Amino acid sequence: MGVPEKLAARMSMAEQHDYLRARFSRRTMIRGGAVTLGAVAGGAFVPGATAQAAVPTQRGSSSAESVDGALVAPFGRHLAWGNDPRTEITVSWQVPVAVKKPFIRVGAHPWDLSRKIEAEVRTLHTPAGVGAGGDHTQYYLHAQLTHLRPGRTYYYGVGHQGFDPAEPHLLGTLGTFTTAPAHKAPFTFTAFGDEGVGYHGLANNALILGQNPAFHLHAGDIAYGDPAGQGKTTDTGFDSRTWDQFLHQTESVAKQVPWMPSYGNHDMEAWYSPNGYGGEDARWTLPDNGPDRENLPGVYSFSYGNTAVISLDANDVSFEIPANLGISGGTQTKWLETQLKRYRASKDIDFIVVFFHHCAYCTSVAHASEGGVRQEWVPLFEKYTVDLVINGHNHQYERTDVIKGDKVTKKLPIGGTAYPETEGVVYVTAGAAGRSLYAFTAPDSYEGHEHETDSVASFVNTRDGKVNETVGWSRVRYLDYSFLRVDVTPAPRGRQTTLTVSGIAETGNRIDHFTVSRRAK
Repeated sequence: MGVPEKLAARMSMAEQHDYLRARFSRRTMIRGGAVTLGAVAGGAFVPGATAQAAVPTQRGSSSAESVDGALVAPFGRHLAWGNDPRTEITVSWQVPVAVKKPFIRVGAHPWDLSRKIEAEVRTLHTPAGVGAGGDHTQYYLHAQLTHLRPGRTYYYGVGHQGFDPAEPHLLGTLGTFTTAPAHKAPFTFTAFGDEGVGYHGLANNALILGQNPAFHLHAGDIAYGDPAGQGKTTDTGFDSRTWDQFLHQTESVAKQVPWMPSYGNHDMEAWYSPNGYGGEDARWTLPDNGPDRENLPGVYSFSYGNTAVISLDANDVSFEIPANLGISGGTQTKWLETQLKRYRASKDIDFIVVFFHHCAYCTSVAHASEGGVRQEWVPLFEKYTVDLVINGHNHQYERTDVIKGDKVTKKLPIGGTAYPETEGVVYVTAGAAGRSLYAFTAPDSYEGHEHETDSVASFVNTRDGKVNETVGWSRVRYLDYSFLRVDVTPAPRGRQTTLTVSGIAETGNRIDHFTVSRRAK
């Protein structure tokens, strides 16, 4: 049953959606066989942490002074999981000017967008004199959806007064997302770090979309609005408008694939808040289950199928770039151990993947390895047999052998298999998403072009400065643009379940692959 013909002739498509929502109860729609609003019942927006700016900002409902909303199109849509990817997701986007009454429509079909939810507005003002840009205000909008159904695909459209995605001529602006399944099932996720704005980031995004990932991990240094990356108000070259370009660039993927970032040194924008994350708080709504939402908004965890994912903030432990060194007072490390212990004890979780920015093990001539990470977190990774650690920071691809106690416990050739329960941890630097590349001291060695080298000169950043080291764990090195693909294959209890990890070049060629295997619970 639809809108009566006489009424329909006088109503817009959006008004017809609202009419049907009011006319038919949830129960009636269920009995009629439609996939119903019950799938998004309880959906709401949830205010996040205050996004402070260089001058006080106004948060809450925006009010446009004279701009016709019909002339303003949203852009930069990006998704993020809530605390439970089976039932929670946040849709975020941007508008170039203030608009009235922003909202999101959600439904099970493009023609069923009758669930309309108000959006939260977070304004971020950057005054003239801060960085390279003039006086500039950015408008970020967020709608957190809850009580979704596991394993379902939803359609959504974002709009405001004058721009309603339910109108026929705007249906092309709709996006989709799919919640995590209720049970263990095969899935793929992708990861990289250090993207920025440019051709190579765009090219990698196109390839990532083709992998059909369930979610994407960004291991820090996201847009490079602050190119200096020291986390200080004296950093030169800062331009908040870089984020407009970045969110536009990533929208093709992030509008349908949850884009889960951790924060790197270039993400500490010191003008907005003491911890440098005031700007990030305006742009992102991430899971809020970390240890210190105020100081460490990029620290959180979630589980998808049989895999737990933990995002850490390595700025808290970085000796190399100490702007936020010690900001958590040790609470992040304590929280990490609690999470690792909980996930390892869970009967539903087989794999634990940890991602963050600064590298635990890398031989790049630029940043190499971070001693703070080795000191604070590596012992916990080994104690709780973490299955995969993903880093950025160094702009190249590098993968280690299996490591425990700073030593190689097992060589892991391309195509090999690691057993973390007994052997140790594998670390991957996937920092070649788009920014200018760094260099190695040893020759490249990757799939089809292997150059075995068991002794590589490098260094580690310590509290007392750089300390040279010669390492034997650098197994794969590739100095060009790339990203990581991870295929998760569950197995019946007692059988071997696997993570198949592949390095994929911007050309589409595979540069590395290996397997992580453990006994399924």
